[in-house]
Amino acid sequence: MELRQLRYFLAIAEQGSFSKAAGAVHVAQSALSHQLAQLEDELGQALFHRLPRGVELTAAGRAFHPHALSILRQVEDARNSITQAEGETIGKVIFGIPHSVSQALALPLLKAVRTALPRVELELTEELTGNLIPQLRTGLIHLAVLFDDGQLDEFRCQPLLEESLLLISPAEAPDAPRGPISLRDALRLPLILPASPHGVRPIVETAANQAGLAAPNVVADISSISILRTSLLAGLGHTLLPPMPLQRELERGELRAVPIAPESLTRRVMLCASRQIPASTATLAVARLAQTLVGQHCNDGSWREARLIAAKEAALIER
Repeated sequence: MELRQLRYFLAIAEQGSFSKAAGAVHVAQSALSHQLAQLEDELGQALFHRLPRGVELTAAGRAFHPHALSILRQVEDARNSITQAEGETIGKVIFGIPHSVSQALALPLLKAVRTALPRVELELTEELTGNLIPQLRTGLIHLAVLFDDGQLDEFRCQPLLEESLLLISPAEAPDAPRGPISLRDALRLPLILPASPHGVRPIVETAANQAGLAAPNVVADISSISILRTSLLAGLGHTLLPPMPLQRELERGELRAVPIAPESLTRRVMLCASRQIPASTATLAVARLAQTLVGQHCNDGSWREARLIAAKEAALIER
């Protein structure tokens, strides 16, 4: 298996045809076809269905695709680690951010990287946490913000902060509480929550189970923050979330948030990287910037209901 074969395979998958892929990688179509045939022969599987108007990945091709992409990205990371200019960090970093953290971190991180690391190409991907985990595992992304569910041991993780989950309701909803609400009463309200096992859903269900309470009264499974926001504003129910992703609506008075008391619901936000794939210099630099930004947001109060986790509790991401 050769690197050029992986590049040709990815080009064909992206372009959807041999002729377009050959043009994209600047080789003759016959050479590209020959290299793909050798790759398929080595793998013992056809990677593409040949169709009248192009190609599409077979099941084997879909399974192979993330591995090919990961290998080439690691090769590029290795090259950058020894060819970067003196005193300057170079490379590409793909950073996965959950929807509910994106508003707090995405734009500040982009700005910080552009200023402090001008030769680092930062690619942000916004995904459900359940989708980020396999991407981090296979090397499709270099870093990810994940929520500690006690099952992140396969990754190197830096605890960042702890957030409180609040009951967030339409401001004019007749059943919207005006003050703190018990977990029991909150779970009885019509709730709009991310589909299991994404986001806060496992936290809410685990808390209900440990307290011996009935399962949450979920009237809609919505994993998109934008659709969840629209549903809340339409008066379709309440949600249990940290306030940050809905901060604008809370500040405008369109939504109201109250704490869960005397119980409390919290989640730990972690910065994670693969244990199996060495982190590039660029990846480590972006990780440190992200940690610094989170600390600033917590200290100045701009990340609402968030408490910075003391550095002494955290293992550095590069360890």
